Amino acid sequence: MKTIGMIGGMSWESTVPYYRIVNETVKERLGGLHSAKLVLISVDFQEIERLQQADAWDDAGRIMAEAAKSLRAAGADFLVLCTNTMHKVAYAIESAVDIPLLHIADPTAEEIKRLGMKKVGLLGTRFTMEQDFYRGRLSDRHDLEVVVPNEVDRATVHAVIYEELCQGKVLADSRTQYQRIIQRLVESGAEAIILGCTEISMLIGPQDAPVPVFDTASIHARKAVEWALSVTTPNPALHTDMQQAARPCAGTLTL
Repeated sequence: MKTIGMIGGMSWESTVPYYRIVNETVKERLGGLHSAKLVLISVDFQEIERLQQADAWDDAGRIMAEAAKSLRAAGADFLVLCTNTMHKVAYAIESAVDIPLLHIADPTAEEIKRLGMKKVGLLGTRFTMEQDFYRGRLSDRHDLEVVVPNEVDRATVHAVIYEELCQGKVLADSRTQYQRIIQRLVESGAEAIILGCTEISMLIGPQDAPVPVFDTASIHARKAVEWALSVTTPNPALHTDMQQAARPCAGTLTL
């Protein structure tokens, strides 16, 4: 079994399920008293959030790169970044170490395509919904058509994540708002909904949408176990083609 290196704490509320799902999946696969081999570094999200709001992505990338180096030194065979938004600086992580990063968007896209779906609705932070580092990967690498909420609804989705879910608050009124926003995405042709923030599954589940819901955190964690139990180690060279494409960009989508 390979050792998983996890960068968490963004927020810790969603890092906890990562640890649980990874170990539950290992137990399901191997039985007995088996559990996952992993090392975890958890950052201070207050510091990261401040850099996000200041558009200081290079500084945030350096923090992620240092975390990756620490995990590599601790024996990690590959890396899992337990957040969607911070994949904006995936290039910094991939450039810092010689082990691969399991990008959160890829296993989610693979699951969607396996079910024959082509058009998806994306919920997440405003960075994830509006900027190309995530949407572009889904469309360019995986040939998925991505739709996002309108500007007002994007603000609602973003605020609930930072002001409530990241602080452990799960409110019924916010669930109702998300259900309404999901319905609008479905009316726009979305065949599935991507929960593109690892905290959203605290609020929204399959019962809250008329189409399939894809929980990126759960899918990501299960794929990490698949990598950990694989015979060969994934080749980091397969990921380098995205390093330049993943660099921070200022472009946004206005609806």
